[in-house]
Amino acid sequence: MKEIMAIIRLNMMNKTKQALTKAGVSSMTAKDALGRGKGLVDLHLLKGAEQGYEEAIIHLGQTQRLIPKRLLIMVVQDEMVSKVVDTVIRVNQTGKSGDGKIFVMPVTDSVSVRTGISGNATLDDL
Repeated sequence: MKEIMAIIRLNMMNKTKQALTKAGVSSMTAKDALGRGKGLVDLHLLKGAEQGYEEAIIHLGQTQRLIPKRLLIMVVQDEMVSKVVDTVIRVNQTGKSGDGKIFVMPVTDSVSVRTGISGNATLDDL
């Protein structure tokens, strides 16, 4: 079992949800998120701010804003991971900064609160 967290653009949420449903993933959680990627940070300014230079701190605060995003969270069977990752990439990839990021993490168990069933039986079928 794996947890897949995908950070995507807000305007891509509906297309991503539809594509994931067609791929067999109907169970997901979506949350509003704010963030920025490494491409939007001036590393010289960041280093100056870390060293306490007031000018760098002031300039960094004015130019590096957080961008609204959508965070999707899905727990899927191991065999579905590549299908889910490929689907998210296919739908969201524009080739420009801000397309998003995907994280895949192990999950040791899943338990349905309603039924008490645990394991892969709580997840979407393959």
